[in-house]
Amino acid sequence: MRLPAADGDIEARLGTLGRRAVTMAPTRPTIDADGVVRCGDSWVALPPVEARVVAALIDRLDTVVSRAQLAAAGWPEGAPGRNALDVHVLRLRRRIAPLGLAIRTIRSRGYLLERAGAEVRQA
Repeated sequence: MRLPAADGDIEARLGTLGRRAVTMAPTRPTIDADGVVRCGDSWVALPPVEARVVAALIDRLDTVVSRAQLAAAGWPEGAPGRNALDVHVLRLRRRIAPLGLAIRTIRSRGYLLERAGAEVRQA
């Protein structure tokens, strides 16, 4: 917009930008007691173990969650085996991809849930 501009033009432009910012703002994923993950207008239903694992990831969105923490969340009585978590994370990746979410593996540290398309920063 070039200046000087009429006050009405500036107010109209600010209103449009405000509405656009609200509709484009990414929503935080949520999970309910029935294992339904919602992100924006989309949703996906998950089995109980995967719901508990993704709930732990949602609680720490955009931060690394260790394998031990995810195993404890998915299987409170104790994980059935080392590969069980890997299998469930693989399934989760496929199920939550349509929601615009991605689970990244952070080597030797754990997993990270983020919005798809976000860049991973390695420290």
